[in-house]
Amino acid sequence: MVMNTKTVKILDGKAVAERIQTHLKTRIADIQPQIGRPPGLAVLMVGDNPASAAYVRNKERACQKIGIASFGQHFSTQTTQAELEQVIYALNTDQRVDGILLQLPVPEHLDATALLHQIVPDKDADGLHPVNLGQLVRGEAGLRSCTPFGVMRLLQEYQIPVSGKQAVVVGRSILVGKPQALMLLAADATVTIAHSRSHNLAAITQTADILITAVGYPGLITASMVKPGAVVVDVGMNRISDHTGNSRLVGDVEFNSVQNVAEYITPVPGGVGPMTVTMLMQNTVSSYLQRHNLSFEDRVNNS
Repeated sequence: MVMNTKTVKILDGKAVAERIQTHLKTRIADIQPQIGRPPGLAVLMVGDNPASAAYVRNKERACQKIGIASFGQHFSTQTTQAELEQVIYALNTDQRVDGILLQLPVPEHLDATALLHQIVPDKDADGLHPVNLGQLVRGEAGLRSCTPFGVMRLLQEYQIPVSGKQAVVVGRSILVGKPQALMLLAADATVTIAHSRSHNLAAITQTADILITAVGYPGLITASMVKPGAVVVDVGMNRISDHTGNSRLVGDVEFNSVQNVAEYITPVPGGVGPMTVTMLMQNTVSSYLQRHNLSFEDRVNNS
């Protein structure tokens, strides 16, 4: 293993997210008098998943901070598919609401895919509707999946070149892995997707100039699996407990060793997480402006 003789650079998602949110707050304040109302976001949460509750609180705080009206609703675990579909239908037609997000996971008796399909594409703030995913595949404008969108924005903010680079995405979920690979491909990277059934994962990850991991497996990526000088983006969010019972958040990357090899690395927490929330805000503002037929130069850049 070749050790990094330079100090690793931290991709500070929290700082970048704060800058973007400040910009969004200014844009909302400038345009709201023209439209006559603020942007509106409805986050729907079913059940009492502690991690989901924390994510929803972060989203509601971000809305309040930048001037987005929050129409979030919390439903009991016993809520039925039909009841949720009725709520989504009402939000689809509510002129105050520009973005709708169904917080995942939902209880097992609910069909999350069917519920996501009920959200009209123009209000799909999480970028998961087949229409928006299809637009991503085709390279057309549309609302983008928040986490991979946040990763791309983070790379952009740090002026990390993507074009022509070897990128490896570990994970193939519809939430992160697949859209992440498509966004990297659109930015002219050469992309490999690895996953739980990939043989000799280390041999694949060692080829990466840009390594993005999103599998939810603590410490999966070790220093020996990382190309010296690589950019390492850790999307994993795993809560682990020590021998005293205290818990903490860690990623998929063994940070302490990998930082000695990589040129750039994201921390967990404070890396991709804040960017995900901020891209949700940006998607909502973009939908708000699009729905009011503002010209391109008046809209928040969503490329």
